[in-house]
Amino acid sequence: MSHDRPTPAELAEAAREFLEREVLPTLDDRRLRFRMLVAINGLGILQRQLESGEAGTDAAELSARLRSGDPPSAAELKEHVAAKLRVASPAYLQRYR
Repeated sequence: MSHDRPTPAELAEAAREFLEREVLPTLDDRRLRFRMLVAINGLGILQRQLESGEAGTDAAELSARLRSGDPPSAAELKEHVAAKLRVASPAYLQRYR
């Protein structure tokens, strides 16, 4: 099903940018500032997850294969971790490529 604009990823991006550019600079309370940074980071992860659209290999599937005696290859494991990092922390992934 196709969604109208803005897409869920665009909505997450708009909320993240608003909080980062408009709200965060006004916060003096260190605890509240930290919590805002956590929320901004969470919205960034959500945005990347929505944009990626990757189903990828599920960790449960990899575990089941290990238990069944059909272990995933090193390349499959590497791609699984890379897919997770592309969503959770793309900068971290870029540092180690």
